[in-house]
Amino acid sequence: MLLAEGGPGAVTMEAVAARAGVGKPTVYRWWPDRHAVAMAALMEEEAAQAAGAERRSAVAALREQLRAIARRFATSTGRHVASMIAASEAESELSKAFRNHFVLARRAEGKALLARAIEQEEIRGDLDVEVALDLLYGPLFFRLLMGHAALDERFMDQVLDEALRGMKVGRRER
Repeated sequence: MLLAEGGPGAVTMEAVAARAGVGKPTVYRWWPDRHAVAMAALMEEEAAQAAGAERRSAVAALREQLRAIARRFATSTGRHVASMIAASEAESELSKAFRNHFVLARRAEGKALLARAIEQEEIRGDLDVEVALDLLYGPLFFRLLMGHAALDERFMDQVLDEALRGMKVGRRER
């Protein structure tokens, strides 16, 4: 994958066309720009992970989603994503593509899973879902960007387990 091999700068329409053995117009039929191609590549693995989420408990599916993101970001792709985030301006096309196609998509999945967990009474009904999502995904991106400690499945399990302590049914609801 071009993104993993050379970072965001390596993902050009020319490189994608050459790797796929097609002309640039074919690539442009599928993606409007190189940023969309990079995001599609990044999301490919996560889409595979999302399949089957409805067969697991909501909390188990959320755990798997967090683990999958950690696994993906523990590779060279994660280092490239961190560099991309650090180097881009908040409203650049690359930042917008990452936010819209990766971050917001993961949050939407997480929101649906938390709603299902509330419905299944795995977590409290009065939970502020937006705050809960920030509590779950914030540490992931903090470790990705700061690089001060391992970003792995064990860490994401700890994050979810700690968050669940406050989200569980039976905790004092205010």
